Amino acid sequence: MPRRERPLDEGGSDLLRFAADLRRLRELAGSPTYRELSRRAHYSAAALSEAAGGRKLPSLAVTKAYVRACDADPEEWERRWRAVADAQPESPNDSPYVGLAMFQPDDAPKFFGRDKLTAELLTTKNRFTGVFGPSGVGKSSLLRAGLVARTQEPVLLFTPGANPVEECALALARLTNEDVVELTQELQDPEVLRRKHKTLVVVDQFEELFTLCRSEELRNWLIEALRCCSKVVIGVRADYYGHCAQYPQLVEALQGGQIMVGAMTPDELRLAITEPAAHAGAKVETSLLARLMADAVGQAAVLPMLSHALKETWQHRRGMTLTLAGYEEVGGLEHAVARTAQEVFDGFSRKQQAQAKRILLRLVTAENTKRRAQKDELEADEEVLFALAAARLVVIDRDGVELAHEALIRNWPTLQQWVEHNRDNIKAHRELTHAAQTWESLDRDAGALFRGRRLQQIPTGLSLNAKERAFLAASLAAEEEVTTSAKRRTRRQRQLLVALAALLVVAASSTVFALQANQTADEQRTAAAVLKAVGEAAALRSTNPSLAQQIALAAHQLVPLPQARNGLREEEVSSQVLRQADTEVTALVVGSTQQQVATGHRDGKVLLTGLDDLPAAPRTSLEATRHAGAVTALAMDATGGLIASAGDDGSVHVVDVSLGRPRELAVLPVRATAIAWQGITLVTTDADGTLSFWTDLRREQPRLVGSTQLDLGPLAGLAFRPDGQVLAAVTTGRAVHLLDVTDPQNVKPLALTRKFAAGAQFAGNNLLLTTGTTSVHLWDTTDPRDPRLRAEVPSGGGEVTAARLSAERLAVATDDGLVRVWRLNERDPVEQALLRGHAGPVTAVGLTPNGDEVVTGGADRAVRLWNVDPRDPAVRICEQAIPRMTSEEWDRYFPGLDFNPPCRD
Repeated sequence: MPRRERPLDEGGSDLLRFAADLRRLRELAGSPTYRELSRRAHYSAAALSEAAGGRKLPSLAVTKAYVRACDADPEEWERRWRAVADAQPESPNDSPYVGLAMFQPDDAPKFFGRDKLTAELLTTKNRFTGVFGPSGVGKSSLLRAGLVARTQEPVLLFTPGANPVEECALALARLTNEDVVELTQELQDPEVLRRKHKTLVVVDQFEELFTLCRSEELRNWLIEALRCCSKVVIGVRADYYGHCAQYPQLVEALQGGQIMVGAMTPDELRLAITEPAAHAGAKVETSLLARLMADAVGQAAVLPMLSHALKETWQHRRGMTLTLAGYEEVGGLEHAVARTAQEVFDGFSRKQQAQAKRILLRLVTAENTKRRAQKDELEADEEVLFALAAARLVVIDRDGVELAHEALIRNWPTLQQWVEHNRDNIKAHRELTHAAQTWESLDRDAGALFRGRRLQQIPTGLSLNAKERAFLAASLAAEEEVTTSAKRRTRRQRQLLVALAALLVVAASSTVFALQANQTADEQRTAAAVLKAVGEAAALRSTNPSLAQQIALAAHQLVPLPQARNGLREEEVSSQVLRQADTEVTALVVGSTQQQVATGHRDGKVLLTGLDDLPAAPRTSLEATRHAGAVTALAMDATGGLIASAGDDGSVHVVDVSLGRPRELAVLPVRATAIAWQGITLVTTDADGTLSFWTDLRREQPRLVGSTQLDLGPLAGLAFRPDGQVLAAVTTGRAVHLLDVTDPQNVKPLALTRKFAAGAQFAGNNLLLTTGTTSVHLWDTTDPRDPRLRAEVPSGGGEVTAARLSAERLAVATDDGLVRVWRLNERDPVEQALLRGHAGPVTAVGLTPNGDEVVTGGADRAVRLWNVDPRDPAVRICEQAIPRMTSEEWDRYFPGLDFNPPCRD
């Protein structure tokens, strides 16, 4: 006769009530013996008996097998199991995998696979070491569970955050038990850090110095403070290497002390998979290990997804064995993170989903990195916040809330879509948040409020917290108090922009909804296959570029998604340095007919360099003129024979370059903020927005033929349509007005573009380019009274610093040192090339008349000439596609789709 089960005290805990309900479920099923249940469930009788014993929570796999054997709903019991699991106190031996969260020093017993790098960090003789690697490669885990956990002396560990001084003070206070406020005051002197902490300093996620910290003074403080310390290790995301190079002190400190963290070797990856399980007394099924190795080997950013997939598989283990079936049940490597996040999100009510979206968007930056936020900043529903934390999507600690890992941004399509659709708003919101915090810290000093242009740039519809609403209200009130009349003019413009923006949002939302509603399951599967293939093509670029480009082209032909389109671009573009100048390039213009380029510089020089086919580099450059301050603008007339330059000193110089040797003709008696050519007439504008028209520029005395007041306030830029009849005027508030200037004495307003911009340029009679913060916009001005947005071209992550448009090409330069060249066609622009070579922000860009060459100038003082392949990407790729893609390769990257290679013999 079988022994009776031990009675349970059902009121004791959630775990005991869960076990009691399992027992009742067995009774409702007719009280089968555990041997009979074992036969039905394919688990041992001991495991099933222990599941209802109430001593510990059974695995999810055992629970679901138990309830299936009792003819109950496994999905309902899975929800119950997760609720009990979330309520259980954390046990260090529960799961040997940490999931999306980074390893902490206490997780060192679970940390495997990075012994070689850990040893290198522990034994290095360098005083200053930089650890570089892509997001998701495990830099933070290496520093914390590798270096910090194995260092004998106390380690000062912190991340820069928005205020590196405060973050450093908080971390130091934990070590010394000193008062945080006093430490913050003392640390204003960078050398105090060395006196306070004489051993190892580790600064993780050093890229926050560029993504979250907005103060150049604070950035310089941290760099100087670290240079004073006896031993320092910093962890930096690889794509911010160029940002580090902009600081000479940091470059000097990192000389000879750089460690690159790449993808794990197969042996290291095998240890990272199997050893944590072995440490917990479990094992990994051989078939699962083989699958994981196939899925993860060679992928640098795969570690957080791998750890999360293993953590989920642990809950579906069979006894103490992690199985391939359990791995596939949780969605595998690529879908485990997205599956967990989507399940949690789908489980919320509609109101909670809106709250979750608001929380998550506050925890990311416009650069696809995570950020830490204080709880009072979030003003979050605690039930939603704790549900996200229980699912390990966010981490809550004493100092605030942050995403568990940036892998969530990359691999959860819902969050990815939110960020993509709200990128400009996110950037503006982060600036507003930082400004509101600064305002509060200064006891609401009126001098810290937004005014003028910064206030006008705040998008509508932002989800603000109480402090931000108070800051914005105070800023608006201050603006009202200072300039009532200006506000009346601004209010009319803002109301129009708000209405147009609202209509655009409604129209865009309706369009997206309609497209999504009409998508078929086949289209979704094809799109998913294309996205996967694009990612795999990117990983192949360094090892098999020919196959990578064919995969990208095939993906684009199947579904022309932006991600697929970007894979077609040319990335190995040759260039030559035309000139290494003495100071930063601040302006640039390429001759429309002459083979020469004029560049303006920070020291006030305007230099002329030939673009002929001579191989000399650097080429001979001639000084055309010189200003007393930095050159702010250059403009060349339609013939290419005259150059006008404006500088910080307000002066305008006119130079004849028609013979290849510059000859200064005149310095105009005007102080200009912007200049442009209207045919052979030079137009300047001064501080009050008045336009002045100058002719006879080749004569001894240029003649002022007229002036007109636009009543738009000061202007930041001018651009005339080639026929001279339409002017695009950019105000210092970043509004772009189209004006009829057929009669300069009777200028008529035509339209106002719906996008803020810092500059404008016409190409042909109908195409207008305007430059935003993180994108540029192309407008069809066939009817200048109703400009139509033809395309919005993203910057790719950095802030737009310059852009240039021709009839068939568009070049967009950004502050991350990159230039993207786009090919214009009847549909959306296609990214044709990515130019890499500048060591800092690219500050100016130009196109040669045929559009095949790009000229760039940068903060690194270099002027470069690039040769871009002008052909259609498909022609270029197929010319280089040797060998051709085989049917086996097609099936590997496009499983289930008919063989249709992009390049055929």
